[in-house]
Amino acid sequence: MSAAAPTTQTYYDRFSRTYDDHRHHGYHRMIDELELDLIRQYGSGRDVFEGGCGTGLLLKEAAQVARRAVGLDLSRGMLSQAQTRGLQVVQGSLTHIPLPSASFDLAYSMKVLAHIPPIEHALAELCRLVRPGGHLLLEFYNPWSLRYLAKKWGGPARIADGTTDHDVFTRYDTLARARSYLPAGVKVIGVRGVRVVTPTSRLWSIPRLGMLVERVEHAVCDLPGLRRLGGFMIVVAQKI
Repeated sequence: MSAAAPTTQTYYDRFSRTYDDHRHHGYHRMIDELELDLIRQYGSGRDVFEGGCGTGLLLKEAAQVARRAVGLDLSRGMLSQAQTRGLQVVQGSLTHIPLPSASFDLAYSMKVLAHIPPIEHALAELCRLVRPGGHLLLEFYNPWSLRYLAKKWGGPARIADGTTDHDVFTRYDTLARARSYLPAGVKVIGVRGVRVVTPTSRLWSIPRLGMLVERVEHAVCDLPGLRRLGGFMIVVAQKI
């Protein structure tokens, strides 16, 4: 990150202006559906927390099946849009969540943990929120993936005027490393690979090709031999 780069909060405040663009169809909707499938599975009829809820795209749909759904985000710009959706949200950091312990059955965080340097502190906080027997869905960026290669070779992607995705801290973690971050009393019970075979979202500019890739992604996301190659790797964990 350059010396003139924005803070993480400022970065996402800027990103909030365009974050929802193109996210209701095509590639982005496919990613959301693969995540929402797990959120619905573990969160239906239960108390659910989203860490890094952004504008509330996932939280809105989680709230439709959950008994209670609460989101947290660092960015006031993101939260202002989540609030217009009528969602229950609070402003704060994942490393210091202003909510009581053991108050949720499911805590999930998508596309956020990769941008938090003190990752162990964030995971400890998420685990603190979950009741014994409850679950966590923790999404990491995977270095063993086509997405990682595309990011490495593709250069900075524009987020807003004067801001690119290189202006925010980003980590890539293998499954073994992700496991090592988890606190005691939490066990991994599953893994889902999201974006296993997709080299670029531009495939969706060819409708039939995009639809074919989408079917393949849904078919391979939970296959033992392929799920660890997902550009987004969701670790499913349970609090003992």
